[in-house]
Amino acid sequence: MLPRFLLSGTDFSNVARVSASRTERLLNLLIALLNTKYGLRRSELREKVYHDTSGNDVAFGRMFERDKNDLRQFGFDVETATDLGWSEDDPATTRYRIGKESNRLPDVQLSPGEWTVLLLASQLWERAALGTAAENALRKLQASGRLADVELPVGVQPRIKPAGQAFDDLVAAMHAQHPVSFTYLAGSTGNEEQRTLEPWGLGSRFGQWYLAGYDRSRKAPRHFRLSRLTSAVTVLDKEKYSPPKNFNIRDELARLPELPLRTAVVDVREGRLLGLRRRALAGDGGDTEEPDAGYERLQLHFRDAEVLAEELASYGPDATAVAPHELVTAVRRRLRAAADFCAAPVPAFEFADATRGRSVRKGTSEDQLKRMLQLVPFLVHNQGLHIQEVAERFGVTRNELEDDLRILICSGLPEGYPDDLLDIQWEDDHVYITQDLDLNRPVRFTVDEACALLTGLETLNGLPELAEGGALESVTLKLMAAAGEEGLRAGSLAGPEVGPADSATLDVVRQAIGSRSQLHLVYLSSQRDQVSEREVDPLRLYSLDNTWYFEAYCHSAQGLRNFRLDRVQELRPNGKQASTQIGPEEGFPAKLFTPNDDDTTVTVQLTRQGAGLADDYYAERTAALPDGGLVAEIRFGSTAWLPMFVAQHGGSARILKPAKLSESALEWIEAALARYGG
Repeated sequence: MLPRFLLSGTDFSNVARVSASRTERLLNLLIALLNTKYGLRRSELREKVYHDTSGNDVAFGRMFERDKNDLRQFGFDVETATDLGWSEDDPATTRYRIGKESNRLPDVQLSPGEWTVLLLASQLWERAALGTAAENALRKLQASGRLADVELPVGVQPRIKPAGQAFDDLVAAMHAQHPVSFTYLAGSTGNEEQRTLEPWGLGSRFGQWYLAGYDRSRKAPRHFRLSRLTSAVTVLDKEKYSPPKNFNIRDELARLPELPLRTAVVDVREGRLLGLRRRALAGDGGDTEEPDAGYERLQLHFRDAEVLAEELASYGPDATAVAPHELVTAVRRRLRAAADFCAAPVPAFEFADATRGRSVRKGTSEDQLKRMLQLVPFLVHNQGLHIQEVAERFGVTRNELEDDLRILICSGLPEGYPDDLLDIQWEDDHVYITQDLDLNRPVRFTVDEACALLTGLETLNGLPELAEGGALESVTLKLMAAAGEEGLRAGSLAGPEVGPADSATLDVVRQAIGSRSQLHLVYLSSQRDQVSEREVDPLRLYSLDNTWYFEAYCHSAQGLRNFRLDRVQELRPNGKQASTQIGPEEGFPAKLFTPNDDDTTVTVQLTRQGAGLADDYYAERTAALPDGGLVAEIRFGSTAWLPMFVAQHGGSARILKPAKLSESALEWIEAALARYGG
């Protein structure tokens, strides 16, 4: 194996001459504090780690305090010790160190069955900030032992879809214990009101996400449905609060009564909206006035006016809310906001990259250091992996990984010898580490990481096939013990029920997957508003919250398609074996959209509230806007339903290009508004 300074293609002399970046400085400070028994004085750190000769004590003091706080954010508590009889206020007599044991994740040994359950739990949060936290937690567990070779079970692949950007903002504020403010559509008055809240917990109940906390304006605990937030969440990061001890959002929401069942009156264009008609109540639509020519009057049951309003707005002029007044107002408000957004000036934007690829948040020095602190123990326990495999495990490119490795191998003890540096080598593209400087064990879970895994495990209790086994319970107990105090705060999050509503249909699909049988399917497509018959080869089952889908090869479409179980009107084996050798789409969770060569690339603008749609629809390029929104390029197989998409999101999304699609969306919305008097 070549010494690192002789590795071909790497000029480490150039690396050494580059001034230390913030990432390198924090890493060297961490190594210095971890590898001192008695502690280092500020003057020693300033000279040996910071190489600061400016003489400005105030500026250096501020930088050092920021760096200590950053290390705490990564899970390392900086301890202080003072000479006998002296105060911590005297920097000359205060020493700093980091204990080697207090910040480390305990070893967690998992069986293959426990790894399977844990993988399912970690993948629940695919598109939320907690998805990244779950990945980080999983890597930390892998760093203390190899990941067992496991296969995800057929039909048990659930995932959670949080409530957009508001969810991520609220989780971040809740875990950092910052108050938040937002405008809220009050159910009691129907008015928009400004609220300031100390967030205690987020949970799903009755198919809706709820926020619980202390309402400062009402001076009392309150619940808020996230679907009624009418603005982006503002985090008051200059303020702090203390939540109640042992608060549990699931217990809190269990006491919340379900909204009463109410009846809506809706006029529907004749021959349209088959899915809505299936839910209509028997009768003539009430004894109110006659609908307009070409429309029929229907009655529907609903509980939340905002939820039904979102659906009705998407139908544009094909559906008009008649009663109650609250529903009519909610639909009109969404359509008005969508029309105003469509007519607003187009902002200046520029896509940063010339090549297409899934949009990702720009990496920061914090992201890089967090990754490197996971990378060292991972490599210690997984010696000799191919460098490309390591990059894929960490979700970065090979070039990004090599940048990390170059920083690591130039980091070590202050003014140390070559043996006092991290020693990482990648000969023939296989990575080895021989000197780890006490970074060989992962840092303890952060609150986000503990919550992501433990909330995911609790959510899996809704699946009988997992809840009945011992692996779910045992891995939960192990993680609770490993997470410690951070694990206790997992009670602030509660996922939705993921058990299937129609277990009979799910069982038919599961059996067909297991026996490689073909199915005859009668299916209602909401986008095309028609019922079709198909022969399909089912490949796998998965869920999004409590909505279940199955992925199949459709012989009519001659390609992979995803079907919602609640839109299946008939499903039965046709007596044939599956005739295609195509497997499920690579990766999990499965994508709801399968790209094709004839897709149309659409440029959409999203507000900060709607920014999460870029990931939901697998945006290929994004451009950030100053107001927190973004412009995204998204591929769509069918564009006929895009006016519905714009209307549904009520001022959070609009089409910029192609121009004809933008015009047709606005025409669709204006035609719908005309049904409400313009």
